[in-house]
Amino acid sequence: MAGDTMRFRNPAGHAGLLNNLLSLANTLAGFFESRIGLFARESKTALVHLLLLAGGLVGGLVLVAFGYVFLLVSAIFGIAHAAGISWVWIAFGAGILHLVLALGCALFAKAQLSKPMFKASVAELKKDREWLKTLDKKNQSPS
Repeated sequence: MAGDTMRFRNPAGHAGLLNNLLSLANTLAGFFESRIGLFARESKTALVHLLLLAGGLVGGLVLVAFGYVFLLVSAIFGIAHAAGISWVWIAFGAGILHLVLALGCALFAKAQLSKPMFKASVAELKKDREWLKTLDKKNQSPS
């Protein structure tokens, strides 16, 4: 026993570097495969959830539009009956009012579009370009 040599214990096993690297690659591939499978299942569930959400939103908007139309028609006929005027003239006035309001919304949107967005980012990028130009000029000057 005193003369017996103690065997070297390799914690990684006796497979060698190549087999250990292949085992690592196989384990990583299995890990990523399981994560991709989980992502695929969850993305399908999320897609169904978003489609249901979009369907509910579209349905709600359609019902709001119908409610608005019915309310507008009722108001037109109510005003025409109370004022003793033909409903056609009241409907014409309501149409003109809606066109004026739509024009106001369009002008407001146009005014918002004319304002530059991301002012700070554009200014920072402009400073970066100027710095790069000065850096390029310094590199081109003869030393």
